[in-house]
Amino acid sequence: MTLLDAKEGQEYIIKDIAADDEEMVSFLFTLGCYSGEPITVVSHLKGGCVVSIKDGRYNIDTDLAQAISI
Repeated sequence: MTLLDAKEGQEYIIKDIAADDEEMVSFLFTLGCYSGEPITVVSHLKGGCVVSIKDGRYNIDTDLAQAISI
């Protein structure tokens, strides 16, 4: 299941980052998005979704959301 399938307001644990692009993986890591970390989808948008990781909220696009397995 990816972030695009997640319900708004429910907390999930990140299982894996499934991306071939090393730059995308390192960008997600700088946001605090890595395996074992809790993540919450705040809202779904047309071009992606707003997520809450640690103490921050981030707007991520569809490609990033599909790369995050929960």
